[in-house]
Amino acid sequence: MIREERRGIQKTRNERHVVPNPDGGWDVKAPGASRSSSHHRTQSEAEARAKEILAAAGGGEAVIHGRDGRIRDSDTVAPGNEPFPPRDKKH
Repeated sequence: MIREERRGIQKTRNERHVVPNPDGGWDVKAPGASRSSSHHRTQSEAEARAKEILAAAGGGEAVIHGRDGRIRDSDTVAPGNEPFPPRDKKH
């Protein structure tokens, strides 16, 4: 698990990874988890679900993997109830 320290406060980063499933389709997984949070037919469906989970959990990072398993993109997700969320500078 990755931790950030800011002004003496430790904060655990919230991430969900969209990874290919060996039997087909795409899984949403938390880092270090042996089981997936959800399974989807398409990568875009899995990405949308990962972002829903993160928004409900207070925001975090959606990490998207390609078919080869390598990270191809990531997207910062703001908390679902934040009126002025931080802007994602990559998209």
